[in-house]
Amino acid sequence: MKISQAQGLPQARVKVKHPALAMFGLMIGGFVGMFSETALNVALSSIMAELHVTQGTAQWLVTGYMLVIGICMPLSGLLTRWFSTKRIVLSALGAFIVGVLISALGSNFGIVLLGRMIQGIGTGVVLPLMFSVAMQIFPPYKLGTIMGLFMFAPAIAPTVTGLVLANFAWNAVFWVLLPFLILAFVLNALYLENVYSQSKTPVDWISIFASTIGFSGIVLGASFASDAGWISVKVLVPLIIGLLSLIIFTIRQSNIKYPILNLVVFRSEPFAVGTLLVMLDFGLILASMYLFPMYLQRVIGLPIGLTGIAMLPGGIVNAAVSGLAGRLYDNHGAKWLSRGGFFIAALGVVILLSTGSNSPLWQVIVGHIVLMIGAPLAMSPSQTYGLNSLAGVLNADGSAILNTLEQIVGALSTAIATSVLAIGTAAAPGVSGLSQGIHYGFIFVLIVAICGFLLAFRVRKQA
Repeated sequence: MKISQAQGLPQARVKVKHPALAMFGLMIGGFVGMFSETALNVALSSIMAELHVTQGTAQWLVTGYMLVIGICMPLSGLLTRWFSTKRIVLSALGAFIVGVLISALGSNFGIVLLGRMIQGIGTGVVLPLMFSVAMQIFPPYKLGTIMGLFMFAPAIAPTVTGLVLANFAWNAVFWVLLPFLILAFVLNALYLENVYSQSKTPVDWISIFASTIGFSGIVLGASFASDAGWISVKVLVPLIIGLLSLIIFTIRQSNIKYPILNLVVFRSEPFAVGTLLVMLDFGLILASMYLFPMYLQRVIGLPIGLTGIAMLPGGIVNAAVSGLAGRLYDNHGAKWLSRGGFFIAALGVVILLSTGSNSPLWQVIVGHIVLMIGAPLAMSPSQTYGLNSLAGVLNADGSAILNTLEQIVGALSTAIATSVLAIGTAAAPGVSGLSQGIHYGFIFVLIVAICGFLLAFRVRKQA
């Protein structure tokens, strides 16, 4: 954009000396956090064999990570009122580094899981701050491009993991993260400035407790469903407790002077619609990224290394479309991008549903590529559409709410995919049952994509 054109457009809300370098450090931290969400999907089979755990138990390395993220994210707005931006981010990245070291050095499943959950603290704090800080230090017309730059992390992660595991043991996946986290720590220590004023508003511990129990109950209940089935005491009790706690949390936020999350943001229809679209898109991405590596390895019969290579075209396309979607949003808005993205994603799932154990590999890869075109095409435009509708300090609350709900839906979608996978696997022996179960999972992904497509018709052109 030319300087003369940019002068007449809205400018950044907060001026900092080095916005690009400050954002780069935050984006590396956010990228590693998102990368880590799907990085272990390819490695789960190796971890199950090495650490002698079941599919349902191994899934906790994914859902346990998202559980902690879901607990921490609602607190990010509160933290900005008490501590400087730099102090919060460096503490979160420090926790992430410690968690990575624990998992990399872990010799049993419990220690590896502990490390993963500590990593979740880092992601749960850094991710919403990355978005809210971007909203403050960059002008609105640049936000689509910035948001799009990192959204390909969940898609590229399985490819990188597959290539790493082709040559090294499963814990090398964690060692790969370490240098990037250290770089992010250094950049933030040097260039990140305080973006929010510290009002030190009173902390409502009842809200924190209700939030923690609420999000934990939902994720725990959904995670237990993969082994116990959805209609069981082990699943229903935590789900009910979680829902009741969230109702209490929601009511309390509307009746206290200093809420943990300012739910008034949902009065903005663009924010509400954008948030729902992001939730659906993220659920679609995580469920498919959980199912696809398993499909390639256990149904098509590819070794781990080739699994990563087979997923590489989709990852590259996803990276390109993620950046392009941001630039397209800056010029055209989210209306047609969100609708087209979900439609194309649904088409990709239909192609995958048409494949089987005897299908040519190219057909499976094409389905993955089409899916990886559609999902990012809708993601960053929907996210920026929602957050751009919020002004001032509400950005931090909106970012925390959006990213928290995103993680909850991600955990739920992974748990549902695991459950339907188990149903299909139990219906037939061997590869046939596994193929059927994975196809059930893709039917769930298709339903999510169709829901997103229909909801996208609520997106309006912003002024």
